[in-house]
Amino acid sequence: MTAINPDQSPHISIWWEDLSVGEVRDLGTISPTAEEIVAFARQFDPQPFHLDPEAARHSVFGGLCASGWHTCALAMRLMVTNFLHQTSSLGSPGLDSLKWLRPVFPGDTLRLQHRIVEKRPMNKRPDVGLVRTVWEMFNQDEQKVLHMEGYGMFRRREPASPTSD
Repeated sequence: MTAINPDQSPHISIWWEDLSVGEVRDLGTISPTAEEIVAFARQFDPQPFHLDPEAARHSVFGGLCASGWHTCALAMRLMVTNFLHQTSSLGSPGLDSLKWLRPVFPGDTLRLQHRIVEKRPMNKRPDVGLVRTVWEMFNQDEQKVLHMEGYGMFRRREPASPTSD
């Protein structure tokens, strides 16, 4: 396998080799509006407490709140904008865990934190490494609203010799 010349990918500044277990990144903040919450819900999760402020007042949430899937999408936006655009990311093979811990309300300021907990080369793809991460999103009161654990695939600057899994 031929190594990719980093000079041929000037937008990439972070490769698999540059990522370290224990590394923590704050990936910025985002604040959903009521209009954004309703628009997302109309298209993807049309439950009354995501669509109608009056119905939401009578729900267990006590007010209009974002879909958990919307919260995930907001986290993904921060992840892409403030990290993945700089990396050799090749996507993800999936999640191990996803928890919505608190509702997200219009005007909440959400902060995403990303922590690397494991890293290993892929045996059958010597040009790719896996990174297991924990994503945690907090509201303006530092209450955790989202917890996700999963894997990302990153291109390696210098591929290893292939082995079998």
